[in-house]
Amino acid sequence: MIQADDVSLVYGGQVVLEDAGFSIQKGERCGLIGRNGSGKSTLFRLIAGDEVPDKGSIVMPKGYRLGILQQHIRFTKPTVLEEAALGLRDPDELYRVESLLFGLGFDKDSIEEPPEKFSGGYQLRIQLAKVLASDPDCLLLDEPTNYLDILSIRFLSKFLQQWKGEMILISHDLEFLDEATTHMMAIHRHKIEKIKGKSADLFHLIAEKEERHEVTRVNLEKKKAHLEGFIERFGAKATKASQAQSKKKLLDKLPDLEKLKNLAHLDFNFHEVPFNGKKMMEASHLRFAYDAPLIQDVSFSIEKGDRIAIIGKNGYGKSTLLRLLSQDLAPQGGTLTTSVTTRIGYFGQTNIDRLRPKLRIEEEISDANHKLNFTQVRSICGLMMFSGDAAKKTISVLSGGEKSRVLLGKIIAQPCNLLLLDEPTHHLDIESIEALIDAIEEFEGAVVIVTHSERILRRLPFNKLIVCHKEKQELFPDSYDEFLAKVGWQEEGKKAPDKAKPASPPPKKSSNKWAVKNCEDQIMQLEESILKNNQKLEEASQKGDGPEIKKLLSLIEQEQKQIDALFKKLEELS
Repeated sequence: MIQADDVSLVYGGQVVLEDAGFSIQKGERCGLIGRNGSGKSTLFRLIAGDEVPDKGSIVMPKGYRLGILQQHIRFTKPTVLEEAALGLRDPDELYRVESLLFGLGFDKDSIEEPPEKFSGGYQLRIQLAKVLASDPDCLLLDEPTNYLDILSIRFLSKFLQQWKGEMILISHDLEFLDEATTHMMAIHRHKIEKIKGKSADLFHLIAEKEERHEVTRVNLEKKKAHLEGFIERFGAKATKASQAQSKKKLLDKLPDLEKLKNLAHLDFNFHEVPFNGKKMMEASHLRFAYDAPLIQDVSFSIEKGDRIAIIGKNGYGKSTLLRLLSQDLAPQGGTLTTSVTTRIGYFGQTNIDRLRPKLRIEEEISDANHKLNFTQVRSICGLMMFSGDAAKKTISVLSGGEKSRVLLGKIIAQPCNLLLLDEPTHHLDIESIEALIDAIEEFEGAVVIVTHSERILRRLPFNKLIVCHKEKQELFPDSYDEFLAKVGWQEEGKKAPDKAKPASPPPKKSSNKWAVKNCEDQIMQLEESILKNNQKLEEASQKGDGPEIKKLLSLIEQEQKQIDALFKKLEELS
């Protein structure tokens, strides 16, 4: 459906793409990865026709519709629902827009509010709902999970898994990519690699190609050296002249393969200040409110070696709680006691805005610790991938990802034993995220992290979770997977344990009318979906398509479980 051939593009003397090619066939959902600055967003602009390649072509069928998540936002309708409904091809399908908005974190009241009322993150969700509702032939989604919370990411993943058209999806979240896509693509060394399968399959393919290139290059160099030696020794001898000439012609035909340059990557460790005690910080009955109560009666302690994750929907106080712990905000109630030997390294979402635009990178790093000499500052700059003259760049010219690396550099410059990290992976590419996770794993101090990444929540050994709900926060002393198994997200329909909330008297039947109708409607939709999936299962069985059979059986099982849960809920309501 999309065919790109020999595409080349140069920006300001820097090669972005060089003779790159790929194709997207019917029904393929492709994840697109690559280092920051490798050209992922540029490729989207080329596909959309907003830019023209220096060479080559990108071709699509006539009338082929692209659905593009625009970052530049302009609203024309008075409510969120009406604005998102602009994407609909059939105005009678308003229920689809409502379903998308609810899945992306809006509620019944907020969809009737003006879209301008919401934060930038929620405005992007409106744009995302509009694009998804438009049913294009191909979705082009550039980091759609930015500003989404865990629940919205889980919803979007399930939605995209059922997408029937084509898709190219840029994301730094490998788990999300692996769930939502059928194929993986990467921009690597100005080329585009593509494979059917998961991210691990693509990384393996690239590693194999790199290894084959180097083996071939070494063998060619040996062959060239042998030929050049023969020509040099025997070229002047009459008896060997014809052979030498033959060797010279062979030598001229051999290709030149350049030695692959090592690609720059983050490789660092946080510098730890020893902590000889046990308890680093204790929060007791913390309270904080803006216009309405946000942090309500929160109590917990942070001990040496703790790994604590703060999770929950956006707007429920996660970043505010971390700012209280960092003492960037003062609590309006309760107490926060910190050991005199606790040293905090704080990475906050708003800290990027506090970088001074006119300073150079090396000056910002130096300002974090005036005891560092020039060589030490430059060493940290190098660790953050700002080697040589790159360390002299001013903050004002940096991208979001580069600014995030500067903030990490400032934390490294100032040794600590308690890391407070608010979405530290937000602007980082996949390689940098892996390096950050490795550094956190090796850090022997305590770590408190706000994250929406289920990959991180499963990768790091968290021993405590602070789960933020509306107007309350709960401590769960276990891992994320155990939280899902034992409690789960109430917003996804799972119940909290009986001890979490006292039983309340059953509501009057008259107040259940809407809830009963909603359950019945959901059951009907699920039964229709199961019927369609059973038909697809029969077709897949006839074709012997094992992966599709496995996928459909799993989907039907999930839908049946949802129906069982809804019937149980109906019994409780009746």
